[in-house]
Amino acid sequence: MIRIHIVKADLPRSLSSVELNVIGDLHIGDKACDRKLIQQRIDHIHDAENAYCILNGDLMNTATKTSVSDCYAERLSPMQEIEECCNLLFPIKDKIVSMQDGNHERRVYRQDGVDISRLIARELGIEDRYCAEGNFIFLRFGSTSDGHKETNGSGKSRMVCYTIYATHGSGGGRKEGSKINRLADMESIVDADVYIHSHTHLPMVLKESFFRADIRNSTVSSVDKLFVNTSACLDYGGYGQTGEFKPSSKDTPIIYLDGTRKKFSACL
Repeated sequence: MIRIHIVKADLPRSLSSVELNVIGDLHIGDKACDRKLIQQRIDHIHDAENAYCILNGDLMNTATKTSVSDCYAERLSPMQEIEECCNLLFPIKDKIVSMQDGNHERRVYRQDGVDISRLIARELGIEDRYCAEGNFIFLRFGSTSDGHKETNGSGKSRMVCYTIYATHGSGGGRKEGSKINRLADMESIVDADVYIHSHTHLPMVLKESFFRADIRNSTVSSVDKLFVNTSACLDYGGYGQTGEFKPSSKDTPIIYLDGTRKKFSACL
């Protein structure tokens, strides 16, 4: 049976909007890692009441002797990378919606059989929100303004629900077009409102229209789909420069979700 891991995240009804930050490709341990920028983003999520986050892989660099990254140029040992990652994320552990693995952490699993991302999730108390391959998220918060009530008999106004599919991603090639295709292809996996992808280090925001069938009412309606690809917290250098890859912007998209009606956007 084909399955996708599901995360149900119910945020406060009092929120009229949510700012969803995607944390991915931090590459903690790499000498080019922008530690100051990472701390700024963590502090913002901690301090802003309506800010939440999704951890989308490659939080650690974990270079090995067989990887393209130079294990002899690492700023931290693998154990130190795990400790720094936990220390950074612990203050915002209650604001983490879901966590996915990345290819950098995954190579440790392939080589040594240790899922270091799961260990971090367990340390943070969010193991139920972790899946290496990806998560399908039902994110609910706020209160609809159309008068509809919850179906559980509580009498409360219905919360706004967003569906999100998040995975670290793979491949993508060197050119922008191939990276865009990789992001857009996510909709062939599962129907969702928002798709979140990382890995290629190219910050992108796409929005498309889609006809969705309502079987219960025998109708078809036009809906929007949002596609977001995140950047990396890396200065230029290392294997990226050696391999003649382009420098990439460290600006990354932030997703904005309305808590009174189904409305979403993202901006750089």
